[in-house]
Amino acid sequence: MTGKEAPLRPAATILLLRDAPSLQVMMVKRHHQIDFASGALVFPGGKVTKGDSTVPTSRIRRNPEMPHALVHFALGAIRECFEECGILLAYDAISGEMIGAERASSLTPFRPLLDKGKLSLAEFVAEQDLVLAVDRLVHFAHWIGPKMAPKRFDTHFFLASTPERQLAVHDGREAVDSFWIEPRTAMDEQKKGRATIIFPTRCNLEKLGRSKTTKEALTSASGAKVVTVEPWVEERADGAVLCIPPEADYPITAEPIATAMR
Repeated sequence: MTGKEAPLRPAATILLLRDAPSLQVMMVKRHHQIDFASGALVFPGGKVTKGDSTVPTSRIRRNPEMPHALVHFALGAIRECFEECGILLAYDAISGEMIGAERASSLTPFRPLLDKGKLSLAEFVAEQDLVLAVDRLVHFAHWIGPKMAPKRFDTHFFLASTPERQLAVHDGREAVDSFWIEPRTAMDEQKKGRATIIFPTRCNLEKLGRSKTTKEALTSASGAKVVTVEPWVEERADGAVLCIPPEADYPITAEPIATAMR
């Protein structure tokens, strides 16, 4: 240990929601060779790039209540979601309508180009005459990796209702499986040892699970204050625990570090 903190990397993730009939969230299983959270169940997302900030305002439909500083993260979340599971939160610029399954499917060849950086998000939406649906995203959480972590991400979590008539298809590279699941079911799978879910994902599943429907989840998040979570370690009588601030409003505030960091 050198005591030097790893640099923060901006990241964004999106919790796609649907009612079938109870609340479900889209999760993907990360490839076992990925260097962060390999083999874990996660929400679609990843690193935010400088290119995400080059999308002109004319190609963004923005919720005026979303702070400008979050728009860059929201754009990254939309791009990552499209790359990983093929669902694109975007409007047709001419009709103003949310794109459907046929249009989203026709854009599949662009997913690897975006993923590999051969095509920027700004170029993609301009060429395809799209307007990105930032207005459909609701800020849900903000987590910063603990100071002792070898890799640290500055991650914003967003909720969004899944566009009707769009189908999720995982990319087969970063994500090797994708499925809809109720938050409580995902937690049960983890407790039974049938799934790996990292600590921030578990906490956000627990919080999401308080809602019964997509509308309830979006309404609740819209009215809530997002408190930044940067976990820290405390030595207690029964061992080291990873702690998060109570004001962040998660069901738990501490977990043994042996389980929290795996």
